[in-house]
Amino acid sequence: MTETNPNEIVIVKSENSKINTVDFSNLIFGRVFTDHMFVCDFEDGKWQTPQIMPYQAMTIEPSARVFHYGQAVFEGMKAYKDENGKIFLFRPNENCNRINKSAARLAMPKFPEDYFFKGLETLLRLDSEWIKPGVGNSLYIRPFVIATEPAISASPAASYRFIIICSPAKAYYNEPVRVLFAEKYSRSADGGVGFAKAAGNYAAQFYPTSLAQKKGFDQIIWTDASSHKYLEEAGTMNIFFRIHDKLITAPNNDRILDGVTRKSVIQLAKDLGIECEVRRVSVKEIKAAAKDGSLKEIFGTGTAAVISPVSAFEHADDVFEIDQIKDSYASLFKSTLLDIQHNLSDDKHGWRYEIR
Repeated sequence: MTETNPNEIVIVKSENSKINTVDFSNLIFGRVFTDHMFVCDFEDGKWQTPQIMPYQAMTIEPSARVFHYGQAVFEGMKAYKDENGKIFLFRPNENCNRINKSAARLAMPKFPEDYFFKGLETLLRLDSEWIKPGVGNSLYIRPFVIATEPAISASPAASYRFIIICSPAKAYYNEPVRVLFAEKYSRSADGGVGFAKAAGNYAAQFYPTSLAQKKGFDQIIWTDASSHKYLEEAGTMNIFFRIHDKLITAPNNDRILDGVTRKSVIQLAKDLGIECEVRRVSVKEIKAAAKDGSLKEIFGTGTAAVISPVSAFEHADDVFEIDQIKDSYASLFKSTLLDIQHNLSDDKHGWRYEIR
């Protein structure tokens, strides 16, 4: 059935939902997708009429520039449902702003904010049954943009496709992770695209991460590319260190992703009276703190992971185990964030965005 809503989104509804074939108690992250997706093409210098259609494979030319020059950016968001069936997003304006910032760095066109929100809200209303209530349940949302122009000359594309797909999710990391401090490989460099959610950033880290996994580690905490002396962020997360009762995290720069969960944790620390320093964090400082016992916690933050404690790290063949303490900052921030996201607590900063 095809229809056009008042906001000029062409909607083609799925004739048969696949929701009853999904075991929501045994989800593997990012493998199951909802019934519909949002699609909008950029042609002739402007974004065309947006569409919502059944989730499906796409036909794309093998010469599409995305395959040859990597013009692809994406975002990660979540939708939550409270016990009354209300649906909420968490700080979606940050994701809208960031995907356009990422696109600009890769010479891709800005996507209109009103298209972004109207499309997202319409999509979530259509697939609302896929959002399960209860803390720990969510709908992971993946907006992304790819260059579709069929041409292999080395220049920005003239045509693009903006897509939103959704996947029901549970916890990304169920157990504390073990990490390796980078000594050789780099995630990004000064003047590069590290701050952008560009697809190539993640592809480039798969190989060194696979080497770390062969050694028994889950992630790499990346160091600065020029000296490898300063800790910056993990593979899929921003990173925080707790020395005594003080939190420390690296400052944003053109190598580090401006994480939504990261900035939320910094604000929550302020709300809770926890000192949080945003400054350069050296490998030497963290190893010394681990040796003298003042390093109490390391944890990662991100949309998929929310808060993920680190149980051990290795650098230069030195391995340090981190005891998981009771009443940790990681557990405090995680429960505080989840309560806000699931409409279980006050939202004094206005971070919740209700889908009406």
